[in-house]
Amino acid sequence: MPKYVDPEARRREVVDALLRVVVREGLQRASLRVVADEAGLNIGSLRHYFASQQELMEFAMRSMLERVGGRLLRRVEEIGTLAEHPAAEQRRLAADLLCELLPLDERRRAEVTVFIDFVTAARTNPALDGLAQEAAVGARSLVRRVLVRLDESGAVRPGLDLDQETERLAALVDGLGLGAALHPDVLAPETSASVLHAHLESLRPPAA
Repeated sequence: MPKYVDPEARRREVVDALLRVVVREGLQRASLRVVADEAGLNIGSLRHYFASQQELMEFAMRSMLERVGGRLLRRVEEIGTLAEHPAAEQRRLAADLLCELLPLDERRRAEVTVFIDFVTAARTNPALDGLAQEAAVGARSLVRRVLVRLDESGAVRPGLDLDQETERLAALVDGLGLGAALHPDVLAPETSASVLHAHLESLRPPAA
């Protein structure tokens, strides 16, 4: 009797194989054949789930974004309402939350590396641009929600221009992620986290 294969589980295995190839060799090397070899499948089996490299790339990127998004939502739930904590603790928790977007360990380094390759490809591939734009908007929305929470609870200086601060903080997260992923010997993970924490701490209200 043929062995039953869970299609969703098999797709996740293929996505994980694609991500390993991209981290190791770059997105340009992630052909269906290379990914099939990485996943231990023959090319015909892989095509049963993904008809083209682009379909695989789109599915993999969306899966990764959903994975990261789910992790962030869990962190938000763990933190609870920021206003329940002292102001300094609110800023620290907010920085820890945003650190999920930085390559501070092997898992997050792989995610950021794949994301960099994907958005670079999307610049010249209109079929990928929509998902890249969705990711950029989602990241900024998260940053703004964090700042709004801090502002509403009085953990940052009153009167901040939240639109401008959103762009400043989003640019900082983007820059730290890019620098730490491409040049880990220059920008160490602990330095990236320290810079992010220091930035949020610089927004604290003036001393009474």
